[in-house]
Amino acid sequence: MNAIPSHPSQHASSSNTASASTASNARIEPVYRPEFVLEPVQAELSSIQRPLSTFETLYRLSWLRKTVILCVLAIIWEIYGRWLDNALLFPSFTDTVAAFASGLTSGVLLLRAAVSLKTLLIGYGIGIALAAVLTTVAISSKIGNDLLETLTAMFNPLPAIALLPLALIWFGLGNGSVIFVLVHSVLWAVALNTHSGFRGVSKTLRMVGQNYGLKRFALVQHVLIPAAFPSILTGLKVGWAFAWRTLIAAELVFGVSSGSGGLGWYIFENRNSLETANVFAGLFFVILIGLAVENLLFARIEKRTLHRWGMQH
Repeated sequence: MNAIPSHPSQHASSSNTASASTASNARIEPVYRPEFVLEPVQAELSSIQRPLSTFETLYRLSWLRKTVILCVLAIIWEIYGRWLDNALLFPSFTDTVAAFASGLTSGVLLLRAAVSLKTLLIGYGIGIALAAVLTTVAISSKIGNDLLETLTAMFNPLPAIALLPLALIWFGLGNGSVIFVLVHSVLWAVALNTHSGFRGVSKTLRMVGQNYGLKRFALVQHVLIPAAFPSILTGLKVGWAFAWRTLIAAELVFGVSSGSGGLGWYIFENRNSLETANVFAGLFFVILIGLAVENLLFARIEKRTLHRWGMQH
């Protein structure tokens, strides 16, 4: 029997198939590349590590840098006071320190400072409590948000000293009027910074808290306050500064009216007696209290919270 000849197209298709399979096999084959092994370079530690000099070691100490700045300011004060040579107008630093030591020894400065700090803590605490309530209501509802924004826009630009006559009429002489003025100076600064911090918290954190079933006060306590703590701490520091200087200014008025007071009254009393060194000693004590609160209280709070959480360098 004769074999049937195959069609030329069949030969072409088979050859194409064979070539395609050959090409696919060629593509699948892995490509081997030569390996290069690099030996680690042994470097001397002396070329990498260098011991710090004494100046560099001391420069890293924050408290030492601040102490140097204060010493330089004291030297400038002493030089200017001696150059002016008018103790009634501007006493030198040594005269102020002597008057300050005399006030501490007699106990007058300590007594006046205790009166001022007691009043300050009461007004500061009430202002923080009211600010916490307002910001919690503001973050929980749109009406509360509008209320806080409106009140802040109205009363935050209003100086606390401008309320002194009204406070005198409403609360009479004594600590009630001073506390009212302190609450005004603290409330809006703390509320504004806290509300700005709450609004800056990401929606992701809010939704995470809501998924855990947190609502209103629980959401504020467990999510918003930790996330917005840098702004809250800033508000507390600003509120403290406002309250401290408002207290001294208020005591200059209410101390004269009621016949008693704290450091503000001490400053005013010595000014009337032309005891300029004692006036500077009272101001010096105000500055020392401010530095102590800033470096011993707020700095430690920042170190234990913001620095530890990685929110501040």
